[in-house]
Formats: sequence, structure tokens, C-alpha cells
Amino acid sequence: MGQSFLRLSIVLCGLSVGFAPLAAAEPGKSGIDAKAYEKAVTAGVEFLKSKGQAADGSFSKQSGPGVTALILTGVLRSGRSPDEPWIAKGLKYIEGEIQEDGGVSKADAFYRNYDTCLAVLCFTEANKDKRYDKQLKKMDGYLKGNQWDESEGKDKSDLFYGGAGYGRSKRPDLSNTHFMVEALRASGNGADSEAVQRALVFISRCQNLETEHNTTKFAAKVADGGFYYTPAGDGSSQAGETADGGLRSYGSMTYAGLKSMVFAGLKADDPRVKAATTWIKKNYDLKSNPGMKDSGLYYYYHTFGKALAALNMDTFEDEKGVKHDWRAELAGELISRQKSDGSWINDNAKWLEGDPNLVTGYALLTLSYAKPQ
Repeated sequence: MGQSFLRLSIVLCGLSVGFAPLAAAEPGKSGIDAKAYEKAVTAGVEFLKSKGQAADGSFSKQSGPGVTALILTGVLRSGRSPDEPWIAKGLKYIEGEIQEDGGVSKADAFYRNYDTCLAVLCFTEANKDKRYDKQLKKMDGYLKGNQWDESEGKDKSDLFYGGAGYGRSKRPDLSNTHFMVEALRASGNGADSEAVQRALVFISRCQNLETEHNTTKFAAKVADGGFYYTPAGDGSSQAGETADGGLRSYGSMTYAGLKSMVFAGLKADDPRVKAATTWIKKNYDLKSNPGMKDSGLYYYYHTFGKALAALNMDTFEDEKGVKHDWRAELAGELISRQKSDGSWINDNAKWLEGDPNLVTGYALLTLSYAKPQ
């Protein structure tokens, strides 16, 4: 999990675009208890509506407008209308944060890439009548301009190439970049768009897999097919380093990397997809964020749900041959963790997962991918 977005703990929001399946889904309906599912979602939405929102429509405003965008995306994906007064107020708050250049939040804001990506995803969910087309076009332009490429003096050989990073330091990382890919796809860019394909160059270099697409000094040191935070600069993994300087793979970034490769058009037979799927088979877990324990647990739950939804699988078979109804297991785990007031919170407050607004937003987004079929 990237220190960038995980510090802020803004989660990736949903897309409405479709992707070709990488594996055939097994027949049969999910084993989720539909009544328990709806009860949990309703309670979560009610918590945010009655206890989480400020008078100006924002949620946890001190962390930037991205948190509000994240939460409203989860609420909208839970079946609520953008025209409900409290939701409309939140959308108006985000709209007021769009700057002339299309970035969301002030020009010197540290999390500007995240804020903008999450606003794109939120407005996409609310844009059923095209009311946000103009704003989405501006934000799309900002994100493309924020990507490291030739216009910033970086060619394909540079480890910064294709990535996105913080607003100030701008060193690219997988957390920033996978949100950018998500937002680009949501705003209408195809898998073959130049910006998405540039991002794939960077994302491939965040994988512990030596291929023609990844010849960094880190590629062969761990070689387990998982993903880490960034190869740029001196390289970094929130899961730490091996004795020989390898960057350890961990759950949240591996699911983020895999789903980004799907969004960029890679198929099941691509070696990068095969290696990432193998890592997941070995590390399938809903009690912890593999490699990180309970740090950033709810960020992990969302990347887990989004990636397996993108893979278009109803069941996922682990390395021991156990077939998991992942939607039912994921929903059950989240429901078991919900508080009596309808909120969710991580006992490990690292990366702001001690904020019930933010974590409830994570949970609702995750549950939207685990909805009973």
C-alpha cells in the first residue's frame, strides 16, 4: 500500500466500464445473505448521512475533497440518487473545489492527484444525465497533464515514465497511478489510449517479475509476481525490503496492479497477469492485508473486491484448490466488522483508518462489488 494514498487513506472508487473476463465464471448464485447485506449497507449510508456530513456537504474535510468523493461514490453505488438533498449538497461541495486547470483542490495541495481521480469517479457515478460532462472533460485533461511523459522530459527508459505522483514531490507510485488509470477509464479513455498505455509501462515496473517490460534492479530479487509501491527514485515498499535490497510484495498493491493491467487491456495469458494471479492464489486472505497485517486493511478490502470484480470471476481458486465464493466471503467479513451505529473503523488507525467516515466509505465501496448476484 502506497504511503501516499494510504496516509490519506482515500480509496479507489468504482467504474461503470466493462471488461472481458479473464476466466470463466462458475455457474450458481452467490451465497451472500441478501437481507444481511442490505441491512449493513442501509446502516452504513444512514451513519454517513446523519453523523458524518458537515454543514457544507463535505466529509472529513481536513483530509481533502477526495474523501467526500470517495464516500459519495460508495453511497451512489449503493443505489442512492444524486438528487437526494444531502448527496446533492456533497456533490456541490466537490464541484466547488474544481480549479481552472481541472485539478480538484488548490494548486499546492499535496493530494491533488488523488482528489482529482476520486472526483472523476464520483461524478461518473452521478452523471447519468450527463450533467457533469464539462467538469469531467476538464479533470481528464488535468490528469493527463499530471502524468510523467515526454512533455516533462521523461522518455520510456526513465523509471518515472507513465506514472503519477503527489502534487508537490511528484515521484510516481503505484497507488497514485492505479487511481489515475481508474479515472482515465471512467472518463471515457479506452484501454488502448496513450495515457493508459503509458501508465502500463510504469505499472509493469512495480511488479516483482523480470520480463521484457521490467528490467529494473528490483525485478528479479523477489520474483514472486506481486507488486510494491514504486521503483522510482531509490524504490520503496511499505512491506519493507529483503536483505539484498528487494522490495517485498504486499496485498493492496498487488490487487491494484493486477486490476490496472486488466483495465489496460492485458489478457489472462499475459505473463504479468499470470504471475500476479499466482501471487494472489498463494496469499488469498480476508483477515489481513497480506504483508501488512492490519495496516490499511480497508484499503486492501477495496482493491481486493475491485480486482476480482474486474477479473469477472464468481469463484476464485487458491493454490490449495479451495474454491472461494469471494463475494460472499468478503461481504461476510465486512458485515462481521460493522459497528452498532452502522460505521466501520480500523483498530489500527494508521493511514487515517481511524476515521469512521473514511472507513465506512471504503466498506460501502467494497460491498458494491460483493453485491448478491
